[in-house]
Amino acid sequence: MTDFKKLGISEKRVAALKNIGIAVPTPIQERAIPALLEGKDIIGQAQTGTGKTLAFALPLLQRLKPGADGVQALIVSPTRELALQITTEIKKLIVAGEEVRVLAVYGGQDVEAQMHKLKGNVQVIVCTPGRMLDHMRRGTVELGSVSTLVLDEADQMLHMGFLTEVEEIIKAVPYKRQTMLFSATMPAGVRNLASRFMRDPLDVTVKATQVTVKDIRQWAVETSDRAKQSTLRKIIDEQRPYLAVIFCRTKRRASTLNQALQEMGYDSDELHGDLSQAKREQVMKKFREAKLQLLIATDVAARGLDVEGVTHVFNYDIPIDVESYIHRIGRTGRAGGKGLAITMVAPRDKPELVRIEQGIKQTLEKKRYGSDQGDGLEEELIAQLKAEKHGRGFSGGGRGAGGSGSRSGGSGAGARGGSGARGGRSGASGSRGGSGGGSRGGAAGAGAARGGSGSRGASGSRGSSGSEATFGSGSGGGFGATGGRRSGGGAGSSAGKGGAPGGRPGSRGPGGGFGSRSGSGGGGGGKPADFRKSPIRSQRNAKKK
Repeated sequence: MTDFKKLGISEKRVAALKNIGIAVPTPIQERAIPALLEGKDIIGQAQTGTGKTLAFALPLLQRLKPGADGVQALIVSPTRELALQITTEIKKLIVAGEEVRVLAVYGGQDVEAQMHKLKGNVQVIVCTPGRMLDHMRRGTVELGSVSTLVLDEADQMLHMGFLTEVEEIIKAVPYKRQTMLFSATMPAGVRNLASRFMRDPLDVTVKATQVTVKDIRQWAVETSDRAKQSTLRKIIDEQRPYLAVIFCRTKRRASTLNQALQEMGYDSDELHGDLSQAKREQVMKKFREAKLQLLIATDVAARGLDVEGVTHVFNYDIPIDVESYIHRIGRTGRAGGKGLAITMVAPRDKPELVRIEQGIKQTLEKKRYGSDQGDGLEEELIAQLKAEKHGRGFSGGGRGAGGSGSRSGGSGAGARGGSGARGGRSGASGSRGGSGGGSRGGAAGAGAARGGSGSRGASGSRGSSGSEATFGSGSGGGFGATGGRRSGGGAGSSAGKGGAPGGRPGSRGPGGGFGSRSGSGGGGGGKPADFRKSPIRSQRNAKKK
């Protein structure tokens, strides 16, 4: 078995590797390190998680001149997270007493602070393309002494539109240099870049299917767009992951899913480009320390995400191509560990699933989690709870939230009522509450909730309402008391799916006469929870008494 010493790594560096639990080189390290120590250019095709960071970091550090002035090595990566990760890995390898300073330079940090650090004696810079160009144009970084250039995740820099910036950076470093290019895939743009800026590079390829997916169980869970969120919760509750990354296609979907999971009591947070750098670092720190269980992320934000202990990866939105799929599921099953990758597949996603299975030459195990029936009701239940949490439906002008209902029969008040009483013009308006009865299965609704009272009229009399809903018909509103110019009556509500609407609006009464305005509206479908027992409604009723 080959060890790092046989590859040419110094004894002190080998000891540093053992201190962090690394003793045996990976295939990419075994093939790349000897050539890099000889000063050759290399094109390394390997996925994240194959050990490519050490493959270039170990030779890079060994060829440095500690304490020498000027930047000797420049590493360019597509994202801030990857830049920070590489910086951390290199610092772990620095031997005690070595005068080597490593600096991460990326967007989202204070430029003035970076400028101050760049004035010091920095030997290794790990950067993102945009921020490095910014410093180059400001004249706050000097790259004339760079002898080693590393382009990491070159295919992602191509996809993110950074190749123009990368070319500017390459042209700013000396022609006589060692260049290392690492990429998961080799699209034409990356090959073209290598052919123009590298000298007789050695190709080192580690196939993704050999490394990334062999120790990862892969499921395809059939669901629907409507039921996807509830299906995800069922899987999480069953699997109970230690750490899980959940991939979404867009930043907005990641935020929406995270909010929903948090409101249901899950320990989750989001990671995407709209977050400040401080927030992103805070989220990653919590996740690495296992103080956060579920990380909802976009593809770009998760580039370079290397966290030990990730047991599950969820493709909440199916990846756009095979490479993205392989990269995503590579967040788990790292360093020979086991992992589970679960891809949620709606009917419209099936063509993409076929392409992924063909690309990895493997058929995913198909799973189903219960029936989709009623899942839409759960989504509505969450919305209803949120409305109740914020006090809507229990104050003037709000929308009433009703009582319990049965999914398949039985009695219960409908969750959303008809319109409530309308107060006189001279007073405040009454609430819109008052729910009609109704059940999903067709049984009769129970009595409707009490309608909102009319506001006090000009003469001081109070209009009150409240009518009982029965299945198949809606009752009209009551009349307001005498005195007000237009003191309102209560609202009737119709029950069930076939309930008739309430009475038509009454005529406007003159002066001190009677003006009635009966309510209208049908009772909504029942809900799988008893809202009458909610703490907010209980407090409300207690105050009335």
